[in-house]
Amino acid sequence: MDKAEAAELVRVRLDADQDVFVLRGIGRAAAELAGLEPQDQIRVATALSEAGRELFGDGSSAVLMLGDRHLLIRLEHSKRSDVSALDGLRLAGRLVDEITVGEGSVTLAKRLRPRRTSASVAEIRAKLAALSPVSALDELREQNRELAETLEDVRRLNAELQETNTGVMAMYNQLSTELEETNRGVVALYAELDEKSSRLREAQEARNRFWATVSHELRTPLNSVIGLVRLLIGPGGDPMTEEQAHQVRLIGTSTETLLELVSELLDMAKAESGRLDPQPSAVDLVRMADQLHVMLRPTSASTGVELRHEVAPEVAELYVDEGMLLRILRNLLSNAVKFTLSGEVRLEARLDEAKDEAVITVTDTGIGIPQEHLTRVFEDFYQVPGSLQVRSRGTGIGLPYARRLAETLGGTLELTSTEGEGTTATLRLPHYSGPPELERVLIADDDEVFRATARRMLHGFAAHVDEAADGAAALEAMAAERPDAILVDLLMPRVDGNVLLQRMAEDDRLRDIPVVVVTIAPQRAPDDMVVLDKHGLRRDDLLQAVRRARGERA
Repeated sequence: MDKAEAAELVRVRLDADQDVFVLRGIGRAAAELAGLEPQDQIRVATALSEAGRELFGDGSSAVLMLGDRHLLIRLEHSKRSDVSALDGLRLAGRLVDEITVGEGSVTLAKRLRPRRTSASVAEIRAKLAALSPVSALDELREQNRELAETLEDVRRLNAELQETNTGVMAMYNQLSTELEETNRGVVALYAELDEKSSRLREAQEARNRFWATVSHELRTPLNSVIGLVRLLIGPGGDPMTEEQAHQVRLIGTSTETLLELVSELLDMAKAESGRLDPQPSAVDLVRMADQLHVMLRPTSASTGVELRHEVAPEVAELYVDEGMLLRILRNLLSNAVKFTLSGEVRLEARLDEAKDEAVITVTDTGIGIPQEHLTRVFEDFYQVPGSLQVRSRGTGIGLPYARRLAETLGGTLELTSTEGEGTTATLRLPHYSGPPELERVLIADDDEVFRATARRMLHGFAAHVDEAADGAAALEAMAAERPDAILVDLLMPRVDGNVLLQRMAEDDRLRDIPVVVVTIAPQRAPDDMVVLDKHGLRRDDLLQAVRRARGERA
C-alpha cells in the first residue's frame, strides 16, 4: 500500500451521524474522480458509510488520499476500545481491497486501475472541496438510485442466466438423445459381438472335432501301411531287389512322417481346448539329447551338417513330461537341420539361476528368418516366403505346436534370427529335479489371462492346478477337492475375495487352508495374510509366498 506517496484530497469531520452522509457522498465522488468503475464507486461509498457509522463522534475525522495505486481513506477516532470486531468494519473490509486497524485509526484501501483518469490531484481536490454538505434525504435518494441501478443489473444478469440455462437445457436434451442413441448402438454391438463370439466358439469346436476325427480316422490306415511295410522288408517277407526294398522303405518312412503329423494335429486340438495334461517324471536330458542325435544323424550326414549337443550338469535331470519335451526338441532340431544347408546345429542346456529355469537352446547356421516374418512363424500353417531353396517344406504347424507344448509345460519358446546367418530357438522351463512340492493348488481369480500365467508359474511346483472364476466357484472346487494352498484375488464378481476368505474362516474344513492373496489392490488385503501384487509378479516370488503361507499355517 502506497501510504507514504499518497496525496491528501480532502478532510471530513465526523462529529455526528449527518457527517457520515457527507463522507459517503464525498467518498463516492472521490472514487469516480479517481477512475474507479461504477460498481467499485458504490463499494467505496458503502464501506465509508458502514465504517463511519461505527466510528463517528467528537474528535473523529476522515482523510481521503490518492496514491499511485490506491485510493486511501484514513478514519481517525477517539474510541478507546478495540474496534476490529465491529460489524460495520468487518463489512467494510469485504468491500475494499485492504483494511488496516491501527492505534486510533482505521485505513481503507481500494486498488486503482492502471489507467484510471487524466485529472490531476489538484483538480480532484478542487472538485471535492466544491461539494456542498449532503442532507440525509439527498443521500437516501442517491442510495435509492444506486439500488435501482443494481436491481436493473441483477434483472439483466437473470435474463442472461435464463438464456444460458435455456441453451444448457437444449444442449443437455441433445446430448441425452445422442447418448441414448449411442447406448442403443452399444447394446446392438454387444449383441452382435455375442453372436459372433458364439459362432467363433462353435467354429472352434467344429475345427477341433474335425481334427480329432480326421486324426483318428487316419491313424488306422497309416498304422496298417506301416505294418505292411515291416512285413515286406522283414525276415519273413518275399525276396525283393535292392531297388524294391529301397522304395518300400521310402513308403514306410513317408507313412511314419505322416502318422507323426496326424498325431501332432490331434495334440494341437487337445492343447487349444486345454485337455493336454502333462505327466511329469524324472527325465535324463543327456540321454534324450543322445537319442535325438542318433535319430537325426542320417539326415544331417547326408547334407554335411554337423550335430552337436552339450548339457550342463545342473540340468542333466529335469522333472517334466518326457513325451512333450521330446516332441518339442525333435521339432526344433528337425527344423534346424532342414533349413541349414551347411555348418552345424547345436543343442545346449544350462541353468538360469536368477530365474530358476532350465534354458535349452537350438542354434543353427542356416538360412535364417527375415525379421518381418519372425513373429508370424508361430501362426498355424504359416510358412516363410522364399524358403524354397531348402530340401523340403514343412506344413507350418511344427513351431505353433512346439510353443503350445512349451506353454503347457509352464515354459516359453522364443526365436531370434539373422537372415543368412542362422536361427536360435530358446526353450525355457521351470527347473525341478524332483516331484512337485504340492499335490493341488487352487487359483480363484476372474482374470483368465492371470490364471493361465499363474498355472504356468506353478507347473512342476504343484501336481494339479485347479481354477475358479469367482468365490462361489472356488468354494465348490474346495468342497470337491481340498487344495494344499489357494491363490485368491480380492476383486471378483458374485462372491469376491474378502467374502470368500470370511466363509473359509467360518468353515472348519477350509479355515486351515494356506492362502496367498494376489491382487491389484494389496492395501485392501487382511493384515494377517500373505499378499502379493499382481503387477510384475515373478515365479520365484509366487512360490516363496506359497511356502511362506504354508509355513505360517504349520
